[in-house]
Amino acid sequence: MPVRPAAGEKRHHEVLIIGGGNAGVSLAGRLRRYRFKDVALVEPRSRHLYQPLFSHIAGGTADAFEAVRLQAEVMPKGVTWIQDKATDVSTGTNTVLLESGSAVTYDHLVVCPGIQNDWAAVPGLKEAMEGPHGASNYEYELAPKAWKLFRDLTRGTVVFTQPPGPASCDGAAQKPMYLACDHWQRQGVLKDIRVVLVVSTPTIFGMDIIDEELDRKIEEYGIEVRYSTELASVDPENRTVELANSVSGASETLSYDVLHAVPPQSAPEWLKSTDLPAPGNRAGFVEVDPVILRHPRFLSIWSLGDAASTLNSKSGAALRMQTAVLAKNLRAVRKGKKPTAKYNHYSACPFVVSHNTVVFSEFDDKYAPMPTVPGWDNLARERRLTYVVERFVLPKVYWNLILKGRA
Repeated sequence: MPVRPAAGEKRHHEVLIIGGGNAGVSLAGRLRRYRFKDVALVEPRSRHLYQPLFSHIAGGTADAFEAVRLQAEVMPKGVTWIQDKATDVSTGTNTVLLESGSAVTYDHLVVCPGIQNDWAAVPGLKEAMEGPHGASNYEYELAPKAWKLFRDLTRGTVVFTQPPGPASCDGAAQKPMYLACDHWQRQGVLKDIRVVLVVSTPTIFGMDIIDEELDRKIEEYGIEVRYSTELASVDPENRTVELANSVSGASETLSYDVLHAVPPQSAPEWLKSTDLPAPGNRAGFVEVDPVILRHPRFLSIWSLGDAASTLNSKSGAALRMQTAVLAKNLRAVRKGKKPTAKYNHYSACPFVVSHNTVVFSEFDDKYAPMPTVPGWDNLARERRLTYVVERFVLPKVYWNLILKGRA
């Protein structure tokens, strides 16, 4: 059962984790396996979401219920769940302040509250998502709406947008597009639907072998791509978007029948106002040594996942390796040793490009290939095998192993 502190209540824990998503829960599980007896986790939400399935929900290849569990069901045994929201961190007194008016002191603090979607950062975008023609795979409630819009469409224009970084698994913005195009192709209506993809980068991804595969699918589906371009504003009433090219400075206005958008992202607002981000980091991510994942100024504080200012592309695959590194380093420091485990900036992104195939990318912080699977060059190509792994195997691994700190 969760602990719900009363105003003015004070608690203390050896390790306090802020955030009950993938990062917080899987780290708590690892620490329990390393025989940390006093681990507490701050998380206000009562449900836990598996975000990689949102793309499948939006693309019609998964049901919404598959991506959600009760938070109580995924909490590792022996971990104290404080069902409250962090509002501030006092680094001078090793104290986390909570929304309830209570406080928790700590020996070590791990900050991993995830990332926030800044819907208001683009004029008109929030209103468009609330209207009948907008949807997104980056919100659990909007993903089923996306599939309904795609499923019912037989002609018109669909605009997909991918935000400028930093963003959580930003390539996931493309996945519902490929699934929708595959659906329209199988229904025989793709020829009557104009599909426009807006990306802020000069290529579709940034790795030659992956760009080659994705460019082939883009040509197959007849997708128009606006490179080095960002969504500047939306007029939901007239169903138009204004696009701005960051290289030429040119702008373009497009009409749409469906808008699938992914917003700019940043650290949670409360985190931005603490002294945990590096000076001048407007996005508000926690300053960390990107190799050992420890704060360089406050040695009792650690961070990982989307809220950490690591060098890698933010993703669940990156998080899995970060969790192992941070747990080992925290165990070493607890024993009076130096932290020696090193995170190698690994990340991965499985691009779902049809209802039964995936293009699988593994890469470092410079988008150089970083294969962990034998025969990666072959797996990087469009394959059914990687689809089976991504769609069916990984969710089971997530719920049954990763969240328990065993993978």
